[in-house]
Amino acid sequence: MRTKKFTAAALLAATTLTLSACGGGDDDASPVTVVSEEAGSQKAATVLDKPFEKPDLVLTDTNGEKYDFREETAGKPTLIYFGYTNCPDICPLTMNNIAVAKKQLSKAEQDELRIVFVTTDPERDTASALGKWLKGIDPQVVGLTGDFDTIQAGARTLGISIEPPHEEKGKMVSTHGTQVIAFSPKTDGGYVLYGEDATVDDYTKDLPKLIKGENP
Repeated sequence: MRTKKFTAAALLAATTLTLSACGGGDDDASPVTVVSEEAGSQKAATVLDKPFEKPDLVLTDTNGEKYDFREETAGKPTLIYFGYTNCPDICPLTMNNIAVAKKQLSKAEQDELRIVFVTTDPERDTASALGKWLKGIDPQVVGLTGDFDTIQAGARTLGISIEPPHEEKGKMVSTHGTQVIAFSPKTDGGYVLYGEDATVDDYTKDLPKLIKGENP
């Protein structure tokens, strides 16, 4: 498998540089993507020597109900990704890659896995908007929205940077980290990180191990 290991401090410094500026609008201008140049970034999975603690996130799901991330995913293999529905490239690609790989799992494994998508653009991504978008990707994915400051703080504990959405050249832009964090069902720690270069094949190979809390 394509794996690598970093100390938590080095990883935090590297991952906070990984940002994607995704634009929404009708123009054809391509969004700018800035990716960290840390050594070995071509690797799909980063196995952490010191896992991240699950963020204290209490948000609203697509049914309009309160969702306590720590409580709802306790003891479950979990993937979390921060993005938004109007993103024209990285966000839908990442979520679709995971969804396609998930379909290769047994039904029992699919039911065990928790995939959580947290919006970085809560003003536009209402519970209803999130639900509609995720239905076309994977209805089992948990979509969360809520207060931007709460979302930003939760992402920061995972080394993921998020900036408030802003208008740029006539379109709304949300700049956010593109990492996917996998949490172990054994320890609830975020022990594996994937960058935006992770492919369907990478997730297909790794998900069976992640579900067991094993290193990919």
